[in-house]
Amino acid sequence: MKIVHISAECYPYAKAGGLGDVVGALPKYLNQIGHNCLVVLPYYHNNKLIETKKTQVYEGQAPFYDDWFYFRVFKIEDNKDFDLYAVDIPGRFDRPGIYIDPWSGHAYWDEKERFFSFQIAALEWLKNFDFKPDVVHAHDHHTGLVPFMMSQAFRFEVFREIPSVLTIHNGEYQGRYDREDYELLPAFNLEKIGLLDWDGNLNSLAAGIKSAWKVTTVSEGYMEELLEYCHGLEQLLRHEQQKTAGIVNGIDSDVWNPATDPFISDHYSKKDVKKGKKRNKTYLCKEFPIDHDRPLFSFIGRLVREKGADLLPKLIESCHQKGIPASFLVLGTGDPGLHQIFEGLQSEYVGYFDTRLEYNEKLAHQIYAGSDFLLMPSRVEPCGLNQLYAMRYGTIPVVRKTGGLADTVIDIDENGYGLVFDEFDLDQAVEAVERAVELFDKKQLFNKKIREVMSLDCSWKSSSENYVKLYRSLIK
Repeated sequence: MKIVHISAECYPYAKAGGLGDVVGALPKYLNQIGHNCLVVLPYYHNNKLIETKKTQVYEGQAPFYDDWFYFRVFKIEDNKDFDLYAVDIPGRFDRPGIYIDPWSGHAYWDEKERFFSFQIAALEWLKNFDFKPDVVHAHDHHTGLVPFMMSQAFRFEVFREIPSVLTIHNGEYQGRYDREDYELLPAFNLEKIGLLDWDGNLNSLAAGIKSAWKVTTVSEGYMEELLEYCHGLEQLLRHEQQKTAGIVNGIDSDVWNPATDPFISDHYSKKDVKKGKKRNKTYLCKEFPIDHDRPLFSFIGRLVREKGADLLPKLIESCHQKGIPASFLVLGTGDPGLHQIFEGLQSEYVGYFDTRLEYNEKLAHQIYAGSDFLLMPSRVEPCGLNQLYAMRYGTIPVVRKTGGLADTVIDIDENGYGLVFDEFDLDQAVEAVERAVELFDKKQLFNKKIREVMSLDCSWKSSSENYVKLYRSLIK
């Protein structure tokens, strides 16, 4: 099959979260099992895309309201796992941030114009390209209008019989705009304008849910949660439930491999994991004033409410007050208020807690390799990749039972390999940490669980095969 993925992110060229990791890995694994995938990405003017080897393959114009805009398409020559194309739209993506201006910390003011024009340009180019897809796969609200335009825009009638798939990576963000903004799109039968509307607004994610042939989410558990609550779209998802499916994400086991990872201090495999983890933890102890002999609990990710990051300061304080023998490390960036709190804790709890308030891919890999436990107290976690990365590196996940975390982490008391707590609750989180410390002290059992999590197959192999089944079910 020929499959086109259209996305706002694709690792390693543009990544803000799990979406980038998924789109950077799924096409690779689909290609490995005999399919032909290409990915279409905006050409952000970040260092990675500017410096990479690329060739211009197309230039043209596309309609936008009562005007036209110019765009170019580049093929990224350095990407060998699948064909990657970047759409350059002057005035829209010639800046370094994906969604956020790195200088101000605020979202770009013209998000609507940026992603509307990207989706239009992507389809305009594909219409004129010799790669005729069997399936077009859109990701999140940034490309949620693609299924609508494929099925309704007069200009893109060539796509009308081509199946479209929309994957919801995070239902909280929906691309809500004024209803009149439909005028920015290429002409379509106005009797179909209801496909764009939800609650009186133009809602990109809702339009994708209504228009796509199939709607997926990144885990079965998250799909069940969205049917109950999706920030106002739950009724729509229940109405469209017959075309929904949950397929759990995988990870790129070539990138996330402690035996070859160039970002960690010492390589190791399941055979020498005890020695390898010890050396990587020693390296971390040189970077941070933490006690090597105590179990190290780390958090890696965005410091936002959704990830449960606001629970971490109270969790660390409570564990310190109770005298729990542990160390804590936080890597991430997000809420400025949380930054201040963590900086205060860093000064107050020297040797017990430390932090690095930044996005740092290299350090993230090192923390996975050197930590004993990974904390994920998420309020919402569509799939979660961090727990999968952690287990690949022999780090035991401590998670709240929600979304994909519930699908991928089984508690040790249920013959599993992680520490799971049910509610977003401080006392339950502290109890989970205490249970983890008890496990750490039972060295024989602890080392057994480390080897057990490293033996799990969290790769894209089975997940990509599930996507193939889904694609084939749509092709006439």
